[in-house]
Amino acid sequence: MLRLLIQGECISSLELTINKNDPSIDASIDASILVVGNKQFITSFLKRTCYIRSSTVEVSLEVDDVIQLIKTRQPAILILQATQVASLQLCRQIKKQKLLGWIYCILINDLPEIAITTKGLDPNWELRECAQALENGADAYLRISSIRNQDSAIAVAEHRLLKAQIEAGLRGVRLYREAMHTNDFLSRIALVDPLTELSNRRAMEWELRQQVEHAFSQSTPLSLIILDVDYFKSINDNYGHPVGDRALKLLASRLKHNLRIQDSLFRYGGEEFVIILSHTEVEEARAVANRVRHTISDQPFHIDRRLVLRITISLGVASLKHTDDHRGESLLRCADQNLRIAKSNGRNRVYCCCNH
Repeated sequence: MLRLLIQGECISSLELTINKNDPSIDASIDASILVVGNKQFITSFLKRTCYIRSSTVEVSLEVDDVIQLIKTRQPAILILQATQVASLQLCRQIKKQKLLGWIYCILINDLPEIAITTKGLDPNWELRECAQALENGADAYLRISSIRNQDSAIAVAEHRLLKAQIEAGLRGVRLYREAMHTNDFLSRIALVDPLTELSNRRAMEWELRQQVEHAFSQSTPLSLIILDVDYFKSINDNYGHPVGDRALKLLASRLKHNLRIQDSLFRYGGEEFVIILSHTEVEEARAVANRVRHTISDQPFHIDRRLVLRITISLGVASLKHTDDHRGESLLRCADQNLRIAKSNGRNRVYCCCNH
């Protein structure tokens, strides 16, 4: 059974059964069609589309009110009655919107030949109509009569053309969706450190700006920790880089599982990590930093069955001041300066200077 979602006045006694065994149906297609036009147009093209695909077909009798339905349903294919004045405007409106511009719009002129002859239109009329439709955002323009005998040779050819246009539109929609999935995947990769699987420096810079803006606008506290693995170069020199990488992965995992829910952890680069502490005053940030330091130093790291390492970290802490910039650069710079002081004072310690 074909499911119909009717927008506007109800179309009575319209029930279409799909023959799943019909070889003309492409069962692999999974996207909806929205048909917009008057009752006669909708009835005709519902009967046509039900033999082209086996998914949801939605209809609307009101062109002026259909944009909200399109935003909600986001159909893959939009079939519009060209003789309705608002159809061209709807095409333009859809194509101007980034989130809807991928929808494939088919404009159909359903005037029978006798009506065209009666109106005394010149032979170039249809070419101008086609050009105008494409200029206003339509992806295709067809002339298919809604009152033609469906068994005629012309009707069969029109059916084939409509099916080809719908399948062409679905191919484009499918490619668009695949490209969007690929872009999302690449974006996630670009923000993740491949070794530790933590968010990377680029993600940290973006997140820090957002958190600083929020802290200023909401007058809430914000703190930041930069930590560095003490004598990490000696690990690489004495045991090799694979051991160093293993140590960083274990350290990142231990950090991640010993922070608060509101804390955001990033690999800043090399053996440095950054923790953004939202809604956190300076003294609470100092306490978090000392707890993190003990989490690393008090338990050895089992690199493998034979190698166990003792690792310590140094940490610099800073809290947001009203004089800080909105990008978080001065906050980050202060925490980095405090980290260098912690390392110069003997390592395995926390340093927090409130004056910056």
